Amino acid sequence: MVRLKGGDPFVFGRGGEEGEALRAAGVEFEVVPGVTAGVAASAYAGIPVTHRDDASAVAFVTGHEDPEKDETALDWGALARFPGTLVFYMGVKRLGDNAAALIAAGRDPDEPAAAIERGTMEGQRTVVATLGTLAEAVERDGIGAPALIVVGSVVRRREALAWLERRPLYGKRIVVTRARAQASGLAATLRDLGADVVELPAIRIEPRIASEEVRQAVEHIGEYALICLTSPNGVRLLFEALAEAGLDARALGGALKNKQVGESASGALAGVGTTIAAVGPGTARALAKHGIKADIVPERFVAEALVEALEGVEVEGRQVLVGRAAEARDVLPDALRDRGAEVDVVALYETVRETPGPAAIEAAQNADYVTFTSSSTVRNLTEALGDRFPAGARVVSIGPITSEAVRDAGLEVQVEAERHDVDGLIDALLTDAARAG
Repeated sequence: MVRLKGGDPFVFGRGGEEGEALRAAGVEFEVVPGVTAGVAASAYAGIPVTHRDDASAVAFVTGHEDPEKDETALDWGALARFPGTLVFYMGVKRLGDNAAALIAAGRDPDEPAAAIERGTMEGQRTVVATLGTLAEAVERDGIGAPALIVVGSVVRRREALAWLERRPLYGKRIVVTRARAQASGLAATLRDLGADVVELPAIRIEPRIASEEVRQAVEHIGEYALICLTSPNGVRLLFEALAEAGLDARALGGALKNKQVGESASGALAGVGTTIAAVGPGTARALAKHGIKADIVPERFVAEALVEALEGVEVEGRQVLVGRAAEARDVLPDALRDRGAEVDVVALYETVRETPGPAAIEAAQNADYVTFTSSSTVRNLTEALGDRFPAGARVVSIGPITSEAVRDAGLEVQVEAERHDVDGLIDALLTDAARAG
């Protein structure tokens, strides 16, 4: 059993009481220390609880005692005289009373003080005032629990040390609509940039590697002169299918359809292996994780660009494998067939509509941006949300095909990535956010 608690279990967490109850019941336990909120939230707000020029001591104080106590256990006189920083936990509701008690006991009402709401979490806010005016400032700005109160001259350091608010997407609520398996990476990057991320997956990836067409393609993988992969999902699932068949990256070496390109001194014939094409750098990176370097990666990350990039590859009369999603466009296979290739189109997966939960839909209503990374995410999300699509959000599209789907859905595209991959989408977001201020 795990009893998961925020911060440190023994700092205003009742972990001590729980441990005693376990020992009394004969249950052995282990305690894993955590970073207490008094340190963590203050650091996220840019307030050092100690500083060699300001405070050589810090006191952690409960701002909300056990209501069943007959009288307070806090010595307000001692706290008023304490030569360092005071950090109050759970003190928002009693902030006015606690501040008045400190001041009455001799603490300077003009001493800097701060309230930190939702410290270290999305939506963190910090209000700075003085001990005498903080309660009024908290009420004015609507600061609520969970919040931490810091009293001391170290609060002045926030002006130089505040770092969270300096992140380029701080305060921006961004909706991510990718499938859950892919959304985590994009969401993590956006959070690192300061964004408040709402994950609203509009699609789910359903593998089809157990299908007969995939099994046949894997069985004859070495006979293809050209293999085209159009997404990281396709790469991942192709290698899963290879593993199921007891194969690995070496199977992509090709059938080595030997053709005489010049006789060496030994009279041996040179071999021509399989050419690997990736629709973009994301797909190429996925291949690289399996030890495969893509031979062809177009500068623009759409099927039309891959068609252009393949113009120098001889495909007439040769077998070509296109591994993709079931619902992908036929631009690439049609172009290759027009050039005389024998094309096998294999659906490695299909995208299925994911229905967002009501809590996520509600959280998305105040979004600043909604990001779309494919046409299917556009169609599925707009149909799922109906008239609840975030009214004030700016739509960010990964590229022209996705933008076309956005406009078909009756929406306007405010931001389109110049490079049609996730990194390009993030760059476009950053540029737009900086422009908007």
